Amino acid sequence: AGLVLLLGVVYALLASYVFIAPSLPSSEGMRNTPLQVPLRVYTRSGALIMQIGEQRRVPVSYAEIPQLVREAFLAAEDDRFFEHGGVDYFSMLRSLWVDVKGGEFTQGGSTITMQTARNMFLTKDKHIQRKLQEVFVTLRMERDFTKEQILETYLNVIFFGQRAYGVAAAAEVYFGKPLSELSVAEAAMLAGLPQAPSRYNPVTSPQRAAERRRYVLQRMLSLRYIDADTAHRAMSEPINA
Repeated sequence: AGLVLLLGVVYALLASYVFIAPSLPSSEGMRNTPLQVPLRVYTRSGALIMQIGEQRRVPVSYAEIPQLVREAFLAAEDDRFFEHGGVDYFSMLRSLWVDVKGGEFTQGGSTITMQTARNMFLTKDKHIQRKLQEVFVTLRMERDFTKEQILETYLNVIFFGQRAYGVAAAAEVYFGKPLSELSVAEAAMLAGLPQAPSRYNPVTSPQRAAERRRYVLQRMLSLRYIDADTAHRAMSEPINA
């Protein structure tokens, strides 16, 4: 019975892929998808005075993103990112079960690769076909891109609130500084934002933002990205967004 069920699931996935494949972006299309950036206006001396555009974004390369910042996001969103194949099947099945019991699709279960696929190439509709599209695009990304390329794309496209897309723009918007100057507390606060940018906005909801920051710092501590003293100091740092 177990083998029959497994074969049935495999057949259903293959049939779904044949049906959905024409709507998926090609590998070449994914490589050449441009990032929307605003028009920037500078003074003659080089000072930025205005940004015109729907999205504030400052694209950065993987090498330009400090290790501390990368680790903060891995701790907050997907600490097994460099180990799994793009889809955390256990987490996804658990979320699907909750959705089925609740009668609506509200759960996530998404890895960093899945979030990147959704933000770059798909809609955010919550239905089964879109979720299958997300899985298939994720597997294609894991096949055609390195983990570093995927993480770089993720950190350039995620939404942080205040029209800030990407971690470099978020550092400018919330703290007025480049990524290289972020403190541990600031990196943790930014890493906590993508889950719910309006709820954890450090400007409008500093208490919630501090609670979310504490969670991220505790995750960083448990993963040994930081030591206990560093975590304690960061948790005590005033919010200066």
